[in-house]
Amino acid sequence: MAFKALFIAHAPDADNKKHRTVIDTGMYTLYSVVVKTQEEALQVSKEYWQNESIEAIMLCPGFTHGDVAEIFKAVDGKVSVNVARGDGPSSRISMEALKKAGYFPS
Repeated sequence: MAFKALFIAHAPDADNKKHRTVIDTGMYTLYSVVVKTQEEALQVSKEYWQNESIEAIMLCPGFTHGDVAEIFKAVDGKVSVNVARGDGPSSRISMEALKKAGYFPS
């Protein structure tokens, strides 16, 4: 039986029904979905928990502590929920790259 995890990231132009992938090594299955909103993240989390029996959810750094708590509650506290965060310099580098990509209106 494979360990199953879901990675969720944000993008302003995401279509969560279209922007999803799966990598399966046999022992590890990694699903990834790009969402536009927190509501979509909650829906996707529940969907993968119910339909794919995931054991872990990893979130991009854009998720707040409150978002994490909502996702944990959405999966009834039965799935590990983690956030990928970098150190200060790495966070600043990422923020500048996101600004250049147009994630934040000027």
